[in-house]
Amino acid sequence: MLLLIAWRNIWRNKRRTLITLASIGFAVFFACIMQSMQLGSYERMIENAVRFYTGHIQVHEKGYWDDKTLDNSLEVTEGLQTKLSGETDLSAYVPRVESFALASHGTLTKGVLVNGIDPVKETGLTDLQGKIVEGQYLSTPGDIMIGEGLSAYLKAAPGDTLVLISQGYHGANAAGKYRIVGTLKFPTQEMSAQAAYIMLSDAQYFFNMPNRATSLALLLDNSEAVPLVKADLTSKLDTTVYEVMDWKELMPELVQSIEVDYASGRIMLYVLYAIIAFGIFGTFIMMTNERQYEFGVMLSIGMKRRLMQGMLFLEIIMLAVLGVVMGIVAASPILAYFYLNPIHVGGEMAQAYEKLGMEPILPFSLAPEVFVNQAQVVFIMTILMAVYPLWIVGKLKVIKALRS
Repeated sequence: MLLLIAWRNIWRNKRRTLITLASIGFAVFFACIMQSMQLGSYERMIENAVRFYTGHIQVHEKGYWDDKTLDNSLEVTEGLQTKLSGETDLSAYVPRVESFALASHGTLTKGVLVNGIDPVKETGLTDLQGKIVEGQYLSTPGDIMIGEGLSAYLKAAPGDTLVLISQGYHGANAAGKYRIVGTLKFPTQEMSAQAAYIMLSDAQYFFNMPNRATSLALLLDNSEAVPLVKADLTSKLDTTVYEVMDWKELMPELVQSIEVDYASGRIMLYVLYAIIAFGIFGTFIMMTNERQYEFGVMLSIGMKRRLMQGMLFLEIIMLAVLGVVMGIVAASPILAYFYLNPIHVGGEMAQAYEKLGMEPILPFSLAPEVFVNQAQVVFIMTILMAVYPLWIVGKLKVIKALRS
């Protein structure tokens, strides 16, 4: 009965109810938009970083991450490959050989980072084939691809020969000639000026390390499964021989930058919540003052104060629920549209994004917490502000209310 009366009460004055619902609805709407942009940028940043090179998880020989030398490379055994392939959430694993060498073309030389890759598996993780700006992708032994910056420095183009000199596994001499087949465009100048890619088999031969790799990068179908896959691999593999690291351990700088940005974003969100709270509180004050006479009449005919407070609290609960639902319903199609069609940025901002190795877009997220968190905060905030009208009813003087 009380619930029905409360429902009828909130619609007796539609103008007042719509103003209250609009205050709560806009609060949820703007909070969802802001949180979606923030989480979307983090998700895209992580995805770009993972697909740029590291993968979600990497497997190394024990001690390799602290001392990245070929002597700490791991043997890619059938048993290891079987254990990796058995992971249900695994999309691909990419073996790599990484080391430094001196590259020479004509009279010019430069230190380069030599990456021995499996062409098919590598492009499945980092889309390396999509970064080619001149020439073609690796296809046969003896081929090499280099970054645009390195190509310009060495004055070498596809069709030219590049000589590599280095030190191989256990101090072996390493020297070889490779035919440049393509140049690659990277978002960072460092990669563009240093990167060189050869076939995995060529790298293993060049560095005298057959059937070995410096790392195995794992790409998962679902990034949320990273902790589970890491824990499963850690239990399967001998941790005295191998080390399993997730992207957070591989890129601590990225994690720290996200945490700092998230903290600053929370401050902005709290400011938004404060503005929203004052707006909602203003509507509650208006609602309470407009109903002074009504409250006085109800008390004068014998209605108990606690019963009236309960009815008023139910009204506020209904308004809060309706306002939250309105905000989510209004925000959902907009967020869905921009999730599928991210906002593209241009000019200097686009260049800044590309230098950081990120796509020049403003992505949005549809993660459940975007809606749930904002709805919870605004709902709780509304309930807390309901204390004011309940307090007013508790101390209301009937005679004074009837004269208002």
